[in-house]
Amino acid sequence: MDLFPVFFGTSGLKAVVFGGDENARRKVRLLARTKAEVSVIADSFVPEMTDEFENRVQFLGYDKANSELSEAGFAIIAEEEEVQVQKALKLARDHRLPVNVVDRPKLCDFTVPSILDRGSVVAAVATGGAAPILARDIRARLESLMPERLGELADFARSYRDAVKSRFSEGDDRRVFWEGVLRGPVAELVLAGKLSDAHSAMMRALEDGKTETGVVHIVGAGPGDPELLTLKAFRILQDADIVYYDKLVGEGILNLIRRDADRVPVGKSKGNHSVPQEDIHRLLVGSAKEGKRVVRLKGGDPFIFGRGGEELAALQAEDVVAHVIPGISSALGCAASSGIPLTHRDHAQSVTFVTGHARSGEEPDLDWPALARENQTVVVYMGVGTSGMIAERLTGAGRDPMTPVAVIENGTRENEIRVFGRLGDLASLVSDNGIIGPALLIIGEVAGLTPEAIAALTAQMETAA
Repeated sequence: MDLFPVFFGTSGLKAVVFGGDENARRKVRLLARTKAEVSVIADSFVPEMTDEFENRVQFLGYDKANSELSEAGFAIIAEEEEVQVQKALKLARDHRLPVNVVDRPKLCDFTVPSILDRGSVVAAVATGGAAPILARDIRARLESLMPERLGELADFARSYRDAVKSRFSEGDDRRVFWEGVLRGPVAELVLAGKLSDAHSAMMRALEDGKTETGVVHIVGAGPGDPELLTLKAFRILQDADIVYYDKLVGEGILNLIRRDADRVPVGKSKGNHSVPQEDIHRLLVGSAKEGKRVVRLKGGDPFIFGRGGEELAALQAEDVVAHVIPGISSALGCAASSGIPLTHRDHAQSVTFVTGHARSGEEPDLDWPALARENQTVVVYMGVGTSGMIAERLTGAGRDPMTPVAVIENGTRENEIRVFGRLGDLASLVSDNGIIGPALLIIGEVAGLTPEAIAALTAQMETAA
């Protein structure tokens, strides 16, 4: 190990930075987030630096360097000119201080790592100055795994250390208890910002001598592209013990699940309900009460035609701790991948999401006159099978048959198909292009704004002529 990582407490620590330009400003910005007393020494300072840190740091000339360095814990040299670098380096060495010289690894006693700050939890990645960009890339990957409130969880645990020690005399008992706290519902409540509920749950756990049952996360997987998964959803998948996933969740997303987690398909397709909804509820509740960290993984967003509301209610009825992680909805993902703005100042002042699928397979009960109004976008989920009826009802209610439409199958995925046409030809647009779903229908003037749509509509007009 070429580098030995050490974390210094910053309360009461003095740090000195040499330099007055942008390089020094970046180092001061980092130190200003700590509790350290910061002094900046230079012959002159860029106005941006003095404006940004006016009330946080001291700005001094070199004539004050010796008095500042005599009380300092370390120094960072961010001067540009070689003469100034050597001058600052000699001053720091005379005071036997550890020194970091920006972009001069051979002159450094220590390096400044790429830092991931979560309050009481800090992670640092260093390459000894060999490849700072690589260190930043590694830190970025770690950020996706470290919740924003992780520091709050550490503070929460600290506040109960004495109480837990008093409650459990044996070290092994304490360890098991803390594992249950930091990996279970109590921790999830803290990470969700529900501190009052977390304290109540912690007090119950201390009284009972054991932690509560598992937790369920209802997670939106987004429209299909794995890179559109939220950071929180990715972290939850990495922590899961068991994942119940829908048919619309692609292989790329499933590959992000922790390798030793159980994966259970519970997907549905038209006319084929492989697992009834009530059975899904029982599976989620049962796994949670076994103490497992459960994920219910759903395509798009779980609260937009995803029955996430029903599942949340079923979990709450059984007193199971449940959290909802939103996902990019299919409408937003498919529209963005196709370059279609769902709203537009000149063409659509509103957007309405509807489903083309009714509970028992009959015609969906929709307000057709409202949907037929101009200057709005209508997005239809699960409308492939009823596309002809949808076009007929909309045009019958007054929507122009020449209104542009887009049909997007497998949106954001590698096998995405996009076709464009007119509302009056919607049924043939679906059948002629072999669209079977999952697909989204976008109806409105915005569907004709992209170059791809314009070319398709122009070709159709020329064919008709």
